[in-house]
Amino acid sequence: MRRYIRALLLCTVFAVFSGLYVYSKLLYSDVPVGVNGPKRGFIQPRVPGGRRGAADKTGPQSPHWYNRYIMRQRGQVEAAGGLQSRPEPPMHLAVVACGERLEETLTMIKSAVLFSIKRLYLHIFAEDQLHASFIEALESWPGFIRSRFNYTVYSISFPSENAAEWKKLFKPCASQRLFLPLILKDVDSIVYVDSDILFLQPVDRLWAFLSQFNSTQLAAMAPEHEEPRIAWYNRFARHPFYGKTGINSGVMLMNMTRMRSRFFKNDMTSVGLRWEELLMPLLQKYKLNITWGDQDLLNIIFHHNPECLQEFLCQWNYRPDHCIYGSNCASAEEDGIYILHGNRGVYHDHKQPAFRAVYEAIRKYSFGADPVTSLLDPLEEELLKTTHTYCGKSHPLFTRRLAHSLTNINRKAPRGR
Repeated sequence: MRRYIRALLLCTVFAVFSGLYVYSKLLYSDVPVGVNGPKRGFIQPRVPGGRRGAADKTGPQSPHWYNRYIMRQRGQVEAAGGLQSRPEPPMHLAVVACGERLEETLTMIKSAVLFSIKRLYLHIFAEDQLHASFIEALESWPGFIRSRFNYTVYSISFPSENAAEWKKLFKPCASQRLFLPLILKDVDSIVYVDSDILFLQPVDRLWAFLSQFNSTQLAAMAPEHEEPRIAWYNRFARHPFYGKTGINSGVMLMNMTRMRSRFFKNDMTSVGLRWEELLMPLLQKYKLNITWGDQDLLNIIFHHNPECLQEFLCQWNYRPDHCIYGSNCASAEEDGIYILHGNRGVYHDHKQPAFRAVYEAIRKYSFGADPVTSLLDPLEEELLKTTHTYCGKSHPLFTRRLAHSLTNINRKAPRGR
């Protein structure tokens, strides 16, 4: 009896090992499992033109073979349209509009949407009486333009205990930008611009600076002046300021995630303060010494935290100060103006007609019209009438990058039926 049991066990073991041997041959061969079933397991890729049996450096003996194989298969599927990629996240752009700033703000938005490549998400902070006008204007734009952006219109919002003090600081509502990291808590990064900004280049070019931030940088702005002899901060400021000539906050790129998490050095406490802890004590200490409101507060903050700021070149925030006494923005002279900043109301008076000409050309442009004959040509004609001013003498700088940007508009416009 024992001999029969031993024989049965021996046959069972032999059958198991035979089955494993056959399965292993099927797994690593070109033979499909079943009659019509798909191949299971990975077939070692062969080098085109190589000998069968030759050592393949990309085979399973390489620890990276599996990853390369999977990536190659994914690439083939994506190329065939079998895998839908996630939509690219939009660029976020914020602006604040109070008082008589509706048309100016819409012209800024128009320039941003007109030239940009990626989709935009607009965050418009405005007084309540302006909300309906913004919505009506934006919804009236043609569909091929509306498809390039989404937007939200917000009420002006300051900390309740000091709202009146913040609202009247410098210009109505201007200090709203200081509270963007605390209001837009779900937004990682954003471009803030004043309403008197005009984009002459795609916003994408500005947005790309975010990827160039080092590990400590969380904001980017341009200097207030290039020429110290005519600069304001180093001659008149009664408070600390950034660098040699201060910074201008009309164009401000922010990584708000970093701003919310950082502890900022300051001259009020021996320990770092978070952004929301820093603003009110700073205003209380310096409110009798600041002239330019929230811009001065930003100068004080980055004076004590210079490692947090990246500087733009002046062509990213070109103002009348860069040409009113003669051209002093070297980057614009070399490559043209990227962003025009018509501060001090120059779009609406006759003190700087070159700035006004650019504003009027963009404001009057009709979406879908030929950008050369309807925008660039009339603008160049108007700029030739401004050469009696120092800024007008530099008029080629105003259209150099704009002309390049306009070449892309026709490509994005809908074709006629």
